[in-house]
Amino acid sequence: MPPSQAGSTIGYTLIIPPGWTKIPLREGTAEVVKEICDDAARRIAHEVPKDKLIEARLEIYRRLSNVVKDAQRRDGLDLYIPVEPLHGHIAPASFIVAKIGAQLKGGVSRQDVMTRLVADFDFTEPTQVHETVGVRGERIVPANPEKEIEFPSRHVDYVLPIPNSEADWIVVSFSTLGDGDLEGDYSTLLVELFDSLMTTFRWRIE
Repeated sequence: MPPSQAGSTIGYTLIIPPGWTKIPLREGTAEVVKEICDDAARRIAHEVPKDKLIEARLEIYRRLSNVVKDAQRRDGLDLYIPVEPLHGHIAPASFIVAKIGAQLKGGVSRQDVMTRLVADFDFTEPTQVHETVGVRGERIVPANPEKEIEFPSRHVDYVLPIPNSEADWIVVSFSTLGDGDLEGDYSTLLVELFDSLMTTFRWRIE
């Protein structure tokens, strides 16, 4: 084990782009969601008639709450979303940091578990994040109205074994709608942004 990973892993840190924010999913969620909705309402107040502003805020709250609940169902620790426009638009993207557990039984290795976690991805490759060897997977998820998936999206997952733990993994899952062309320049640029921020990922060790 690298010297920098000696001790107990108590969490992680990463640097997010300007205009993005973190929503904690285990505690303090409601307060952060309210703050984001209030800020969004103030931002659009000059664009929306006063009698429609409350309705617009409620719609923002509804959409964000649905995203948060989905992230919590996926064992999320934190949800990251853009909240400020860049070049006049808020990027249609987000990512979740989740912690999952899977006991190693019957000769199953950590590599086997990581491979299974990205088994349905179109493309996978080994990756190294802060001295930890993991797997990076990428895929296109089609729209599926039956599962309330309105639009196709492009996904990238990083699966990383937690240092000094035999059965726990961190999965960092990014998704974007892009501009409708999931293989186009804009979608690719957002994926590259996510890959860049993953280079800032660090374990918190004590």
